[in-house]
Amino acid sequence: MADLDDLKDGSDFGLGVDVSHQAFHVKGASNLPWGMKDRLSRIFHPTTRKTVMLAFDHGFIMGPTSGLERIDLSILPLIEYADCIMCTRGILQTTVPPHINKPVCLRSDGGTSILTELNDNVLMDIEDAIRLNVSAMAVMLAIGDPAYEAKTVANLFQAVDRASRYHIPVMGVTAVGKEMIRDARYFGLASRICAENGASIVKTYYCEGFEKVAAACPVPVVIAGGKKLPEKEALELCYYAINDGAAGVDMGRNVFQSSSPAAMIQAVHAVVHERLTPVQAYELFIDLSNKEE
Repeated sequence: MADLDDLKDGSDFGLGVDVSHQAFHVKGASNLPWGMKDRLSRIFHPTTRKTVMLAFDHGFIMGPTSGLERIDLSILPLIEYADCIMCTRGILQTTVPPHINKPVCLRSDGGTSILTELNDNVLMDIEDAIRLNVSAMAVMLAIGDPAYEAKTVANLFQAVDRASRYHIPVMGVTAVGKEMIRDARYFGLASRICAENGASIVKTYYCEGFEKVAAACPVPVVIAGGKKLPEKEALELCYYAINDGAAGVDMGRNVFQSSSPAAMIQAVHAVVHERLTPVQAYELFIDLSNKEE
């Protein structure tokens, strides 16, 4: 057992975490209360300061998306390889076993489907998030949309107000409309608005000049995987995003729509936490895929 002298030497008590420094390992969170730090520590690994989130919240606007028709079969086997899962409360309560002991970033807003135009105007009751023991709440922002920007910013503001009372972090998710220019200027603006309104995490997209987006945002930026890419390209996306300052990835379709989902999420995990190159990660993906056959 470590003694007082070990503390002077920065002992990690066998946990792999340096306790000698005072700065908290999550960007922008040093001055947050203990409960908030505890929840963020569940999401972001204390040594790598990164996270691999597995997103399968698509059904709340897209219905039974390809790969998500049977979440019990397609997603549950993948959860063990993720640091955090992102889903809706309906799926969480009906399909995700409570004994998995993974932190949950819960989709906490709603109001639209792919059949209608954007109109997110409903925010979850904070008491339900507490009952579900979530580690973070996710709220979408439609920055640049003249009809719905103000409403979605208000949703985030209200979510932060309510969640902060119970030390629950909120993740601001930057939506991208069809007419929006997907560049560093836009994503930098959207990410900063999320953080300025109290989000403890921002989820946005990777783009050219992403290092400026990440540097200008005072909280961790996690990139969205977006539409399905070939596996090698998806791994390159992860690598370059992490290299340019992303604090992690929130992969959905690029994992569960892969030809080998379990192999893919393990390869993504290796890029984020072990800094494998895209070539090395793709070789790992192929190797793990062959072992599954």
